[in-house]
Amino acid sequence: MSWFPHSPDFLGRNFLSIISTNSHYIGAIIELHEKCEICYILSMDKLEELKQTIEVCRRCPLSETRNKVVFGGSNPTARVLLAGEAPGKNEDLSGEPFVGAAGKKLQALLDKAQLTRDEIFIANIVKCRPPKNRNPKPNELRACSPYLAEQIKIIQPKIVVTLGTFASQFILQTKEPITSLRGRIVEASSSERPFAVLPVFHPAAAIYDPSKQPFLEKDFELLRTWLDEREQQ
Repeated sequence: MSWFPHSPDFLGRNFLSIISTNSHYIGAIIELHEKCEICYILSMDKLEELKQTIEVCRRCPLSETRNKVVFGGSNPTARVLLAGEAPGKNEDLSGEPFVGAAGKKLQALLDKAQLTRDEIFIANIVKCRPPKNRNPKPNELRACSPYLAEQIKIIQPKIVVTLGTFASQFILQTKEPITSLRGRIVEASSSERPFAVLPVFHPAAAIYDPSKQPFLEKDFELLRTWLDEREQQ
């Protein structure tokens, strides 16, 4: 995949720029992307090709400690892409994103937004679990974040919901705390195909701190409102 950045200082500040580069190979998807059957098949094929690449990836030390790569899923032409930080223990064992208690919490929030898992795509910045659920290291981000950029290029979501502090700060290239970022939708204007970004608390945060639950519910209701407004345009 020749578009991978090789500069050692590649971090979130370059994330949006790589989404907009070398996108000619999915030109047909961009032109026809009205959720038609051919777009679905083309996107699905591209994602499957990318998944096979990631499953044998050895670009960082996390490949030595993982059980399974967590590529993400599900709708290859989703309007909404949820982006988390990295897989946890349950995800590492199953190979699926957001399972267990966090998955149940996320499902309840999707219900608030009148969305199903079949309608969205869930992914992480890092595809392999960091040991003991620590934050990904810079070299791990350099190795893995281009895969999320590629997923966004293929899927072409209308909005990316960033789950938690780490994912929100990384994708928005900011140091602002999630408490300041959440509750508003911003435009990612660096891409050829701009998409909106909605930062929210990580669903798991509400498990340990129930006071965050009302804010999560409000933000997912905001997501529903935003989608409804775009459908009317």
